[in-house]
Parts: sequence; C-alpha cells; structure tokens
Amino acid sequence: MADKKFLIVDYDKKSLESMIKLFEPRNIQVVTAADGIDAYEKFKAEKPDLVIMEAMLPRLHGFDLTQKIFQETKGRVPVVIVTAVYKGHQYRNEALRNFGASDYFEKPFDQNKFLKSVLSLVQNEVDVGEEIPEIPDLPGEETVMENLAQRLRKQPPSAKKE
Repeated sequence: MADKKFLIVDYDKKSLESMIKLFEPRNIQVVTAADGIDAYEKFKAEKPDLVIMEAMLPRLHGFDLTQKIFQETKGRVPVVIVTAVYKGHQYRNEALRNFGASDYFEKPFDQNKFLKSVLSLVQNEVDVGEEIPEIPDLPGEETVMENLAQRLRKQPPSAKKE
C-alpha cells in the first residue's frame, strides 16, 4: 500500500485528522483539502488513487465534485463519500447511482467496515499492461482469454456494497 495516495477532503479539522490516523499505519500517502475547489485543484495536481470526502463542502459541493471526478476519470478513481449531514438511503442511492461514488458512509461509521471497503477499492486495481500474458506461439497452449479467465477465477471476490 506504500505506493498509494489518497486525497481526503473535509471542512472539519477534527474529522480530517482522525481520517488521516486511519491510514498512517498503512503507509498510504495522504493529501488533504478543506473545501471542494482546493480538493479539485489537489486532485488534478496530485493524481490520487482514491478520494474520500465529506458530502457537505464549502465552495464546491461534495456530490458535484464526485461527479466531476467520476466523469473526468471515467470512474477509474474511486470516490468514497463520508458524511454527517446527508443521512438516509435516498442520499446514498443518489451518490452511488447519479454522481458516481464508489461507496457511501454516514458518520459515525464502523471503522473496520470503512477500511475494508476503501482498501478493497485500491487493491482490486489491475494494471492491464502487466497482467495480459504473452500470446503462446505453440498450438495447444492456453489462449490469452483462457489464461485471463483462470486469473480472474483465482482473484478473491469483490467486497459487496450495501
């Protein structure tokens, strides 16, 4: 995990600090922002592997920023919403379906469940350039598709979303 970078965005300094402490033992590089505009600028400059943000942000709302990141990266950079303000299934569903959030947590949240979700989002990344095997030269050897199918069967199942 040492090669991963997370952008954490929250207007509440205490929440920001507690979130940073969750990732310190995992040697994840953390970049922070306190508002939506600063977060977007840091997102473009720092190119994080994952973004965690409060939905209610000054200067650019978290849902709008989530949608912007989702559209610009075509969903390749997961965004996890963590909010104390927008509680209920209607907000969760809207964030996941309409804005492109990868997961959604209401504060206070179960830290183990949160960490499991966040870490699974970055551990399941596959660098396609490194994973595609060479095409076999000899007839009778596995085809590329068979080889990939075998690799996919060996991967652990993705964490289920609630």
